[in-house]
Amino acid sequence: MSESSSISRVALKEITPDVSAAMGSLHAAAVSAAQDAKLEPELLELVRIRASQINGCAFCLDLHTRDARGQGETERRLHTLAAWRETPFFSERERAALALTEAVTLVHDGRVPDAVYAEAAAVFDENQIAALIWGATVINAYNRIAISTRMVPKS
Repeated sequence: MSESSSISRVALKEITPDVSAAMGSLHAAAVSAAQDAKLEPELLELVRIRASQINGCAFCLDLHTRDARGQGETERRLHTLAAWRETPFFSERERAALALTEAVTLVHDGRVPDAVYAEAAAVFDENQIAALIWGATVINAYNRIAISTRMVPKS
C-alpha cells in the first residue's frame, strides 16, 4: 500500500555523513567478501532484488533490476523472481541463495530454519554462505533506509 505524504524526509547522507559512509564501507566489504568467495555478481543481484521485492523497496528494485539486466539477466527471470519456487528458471544454487535470502529478510517469521541453511550448505562453502548472509543483510538495511526516507527511483 502506498502512502503519499507532503512531509519532507531527512537526507541521511547530509545529516549523518559518517554513518552513511560506514554503510557504504559495509556494502563495499560485503561485495569484496562475495568476490573473494567467488560468488557470481548475477547471483548477488537476484539476492538484492528478491529482498527488495519482499520489503517493497521501489528504489532498490529499480536500481538492481537495471543492474541485473546490464549483467545479462533475462526479463523472463526478473518477471518470475517473486515466484521462483514455481518456475523452472532458477538453478539449484540460485534457489538455495533465494531461500536463504528470504529467511534472512523474514527472520522475524521463524528465524533461519535449519533446512534452509542445510540447503545452502549443500551448494555453497562457508565463505560463500557468509557472503550471501552479508549481501542479504546489507540490502535489507538499504531497503529500510530507502523506504523510511522515501527515496524514489530516478525517472
